[in-house]
Amino acid sequence: MPEYLAPGVFVEETSFRHKPIEGVSTSTTAFIGPTRDGPILGDPPLLTSYQEYQEVYGGMDPLEFGGSSSDDTINFVAQAVRSYFEEGGHRLYVARTFAPLAHNDESGNPQIIGGDWSDGIARWSDAELDSTPGTPLGEIQIRARYPGAIGNRLLTLTFHMGPNILDATQNPVLRGVERFEVVWVSFAGGGQQPSGASRLYWVDRVFDAQGQPGYRLRVAGDDPRQTPGPHTIQNDQLPTVLSDVRVLSVSVTIEGRGRFQGRFDFPKTYEDLTFHPGQLAPTARRTLTDAFDSAPSRQSTALYVPIVLQTAHTDGAQVAAELAQRSNLANTGSILDALADTVTGFHLTSDSQPRQVPVTQQMLSTRIELRGGNDGLRPTADEYQGVEAGNGSLFYIDGPQGTKSGLLTLEDIEDVSILAAPGSTFGGLNGYQLNARTITGLLLSHCERMRYRVAVLDSPDGAIVGEIRDERARLDSKYGALYYPWVRAFDPISENEIALPPSGYVTGIYARSDTERGVHKAPANEVIRLATGFETLINKGQQEVLNPLGINCLRFFEGRGFRVWGARGITSDGEWKYINLRRNFAYLGRSIELGTQWAVFEPNAEELWSNVRRAVEDFLYNEWKNTRLMGVTPEEAFFVRCDRTTMTQDDIDNGRLICLVGVALLKPAEFVIFRIGQKTLNFSG
Repeated sequence: MPEYLAPGVFVEETSFRHKPIEGVSTSTTAFIGPTRDGPILGDPPLLTSYQEYQEVYGGMDPLEFGGSSSDDTINFVAQAVRSYFEEGGHRLYVARTFAPLAHNDESGNPQIIGGDWSDGIARWSDAELDSTPGTPLGEIQIRARYPGAIGNRLLTLTFHMGPNILDATQNPVLRGVERFEVVWVSFAGGGQQPSGASRLYWVDRVFDAQGQPGYRLRVAGDDPRQTPGPHTIQNDQLPTVLSDVRVLSVSVTIEGRGRFQGRFDFPKTYEDLTFHPGQLAPTARRTLTDAFDSAPSRQSTALYVPIVLQTAHTDGAQVAAELAQRSNLANTGSILDALADTVTGFHLTSDSQPRQVPVTQQMLSTRIELRGGNDGLRPTADEYQGVEAGNGSLFYIDGPQGTKSGLLTLEDIEDVSILAAPGSTFGGLNGYQLNARTITGLLLSHCERMRYRVAVLDSPDGAIVGEIRDERARLDSKYGALYYPWVRAFDPISENEIALPPSGYVTGIYARSDTERGVHKAPANEVIRLATGFETLINKGQQEVLNPLGINCLRFFEGRGFRVWGARGITSDGEWKYINLRRNFAYLGRSIELGTQWAVFEPNAEELWSNVRRAVEDFLYNEWKNTRLMGVTPEEAFFVRCDRTTMTQDDIDNGRLICLVGVALLKPAEFVIFRIGQKTLNFSG
């Protein structure tokens, strides 16, 4: 409390209100499964539209499991993301799973345990421009950022040469240049060319004895951390040795792969990049290694820049020289030759009738092809479960210590309320059955462990009524709901109707129902907007068999369209029969938990009990007032007790504040019954 040590008037701020409890979000969803692109380790980014998903994870083109396009598999996660947002979803996380292709041991036998997800990354292979296919680009390595066949892209590098910046009448004699930038030079006719000189130099800044600034040009191979070599052109030599100095830069264009490229249309072009390694070049312009950093400090670079460029060179002149020695797209020699012609503006052809032709952009461009990227194998339950990097994992060895993958990475995201694994039950009645059942168990286990989440489960594709009954018989959890059958919808890729797992549609309907009505409302009797049919048409008699088992059917009604026609969970506990009860209870519990954090370490006495009790009562009263709880009066709808009747002296002595809360949750009117009978009129007289 404040001290008053001198006479005066003191104004203090105080609060006469308790701290209110605010309801938490219930519609944030997480999907897990294979995608074409995107990060595997670490927390996935929050997506608010399908366009954002395309930009990060590569769209809905088919996946090529097994390293062959003949093994194309529908991209179920991408299709589910599209369905989720179209059905009314707003916030989504996607955890990518990836299983590397099998490695062969010394005897040629496949050994999956030797695989590494980095084996799926596309790397530079210049088979078209080099006599030796697969020859690496010297000390420069270019690769895709993440594994996937989508990484097999074409890159176009275009060199740009600025105007002459040498002016002997000025001091310093170079204008419009920064330290570490690379320049192309032409030697003066009467000047003496230094021994070992080249056409490419990098700019170093110097000061003379009077403190006046100037520049010197250092040859390729001069480490910036070392003393300048003997081939350096000093500041006072520039006007006499050189006649022309031009700043060199490069633009990198990345071609896209796939039918739908996302909101930032491919090809992407990164313009006016300098060559010096970024860690040694604190310039105003971006460098190649900054633009395509392998370990970027900004998340936007990690998510939206699809390639990585690394180099062992220590200066930009080395980088420029190595890139410029490639053959140009005009087939008129190397880019180095074209740069020399740029000064004059004309190129002398080498055919039978030599002639001068203007220097074109093709003469200053080269193309690099990334190859070897693949989508790996179809992920198994191990990839869905996830691992931590640096903990001796056999599959994910790259990444900071403790970085997680799979379901483990979703444990660190607190606002997720709905979980699904679209496509994980594809082939669940065939060769993938064991994995499909295990993944379903992992989803339920994750939700039970996280307490405030529910799993939306897919039935296996092609299942008949008897088969889905057998699958349901294996499940019992208060934290999941099972939906049957698969939904038929239009595929923008094949332009045909295909069968898709219901979880993408249902999770979007969950979010839509929460937004329009509230989490207390059962997410059923809702239209499936994108559906064109179902894999199996369910009639009333079949649903009378499935509904009591907790299998939520998707049905078609004449004149009412395609609808979700069930809201039960997969539990044997009758108290939690309906999935909206579980979700509503999770909403209330999570809201109260977060809204009463202020009470921790407060004095555990009557005043605190009263404040906690009042905060919870006000929150529940608001829920009742908005018809989200059952009861004619607040007393019928809920009660809150926090006093000596809920705590013993031992509880108080051990720092335990116990508050007992009871709520009357709303159950859906699953069976609407009208009883109609004849009425006889009794006429008198």
